[in-house]
Amino acid sequence: FLILIIPFFSFSGNENYAIGGRSTGMGNTGLCLSNVWAIRYNQASLADISIISGAISYQNNFLIKSLGIQSLAFVLPTKSGTFGINYTGVGDNIYKESKIGVGYGMKLSEKLNLGIRLNYHQLKFGSIYGIKQNLTFEIGLLSKINKKLKIGLHIFNPLSAKLLDYENEIIPVIYNFGINYIFSKIVNVNIEFEKDIDTNPNVKIGMEYMPVKNMYLRAGIETYPMQPSIGFGIIYKKFQIDISSSFHQTLGVSPALGIV
Repeated sequence: FLILIIPFFSFSGNENYAIGGRSTGMGNTGLCLSNVWAIRYNQASLADISIISGAISYQNNFLIKSLGIQSLAFVLPTKSGTFGINYTGVGDNIYKESKIGVGYGMKLSEKLNLGIRLNYHQLKFGSIYGIKQNLTFEIGLLSKINKKLKIGLHIFNPLSAKLLDYENEIIPVIYNFGINYIFSKIVNVNIEFEKDIDTNPNVKIGMEYMPVKNMYLRAGIETYPMQPSIGFGIIYKKFQIDISSSFHQTLGVSPALGIV
């Protein structure tokens, strides 16, 4: 059953899964958002974080326990830039993927940020095939055109590192380009283009609306596969709680929860 369903699941990026609660409610967009989950979406956005932050998230893909995605993140701003660490795992004792990465974002100028991350990947496929592992890296840029417009670029695994020699099983190479436009103090929109070199392009659109202070409503859509999403977030004192759900026309819903 897992072998049959994993090709559907892989459309989301395989080794670079959607996480966090906020971005997953906005069509899995987050390239230009400067929050703790920038350690996953674009390390260049880390440079604009000014407070120590920690976060945890869980996404129950298609309500199947063995496809649940667990993630932890922590970021530490310094005078020179912001460091981050992130763990993401998916699977069970039959099939288990995990990735842990350390990233850094710095300001090259007032309007340009650079970020990089080094990852350790591990794949465990039952007790027969053992454990496979490898290293990858990712790099990102964030350009702040003005107070309302940001442009982001991110490349995951640019050197096409392999996880398995069998069938030349490479870890996906994924290119992302996107913009974030702030229409007002209460509305901002993300538009992103994602291309895995082995799949069709994925266009992603997400919107965030703040009807009242410290409360957010979100919606988004991905085109490959076609998946709309909704979500909301609440900030209470030093905590932010984000809840979202995406909808696949064949496989069903994927609820997610993130706590920052």
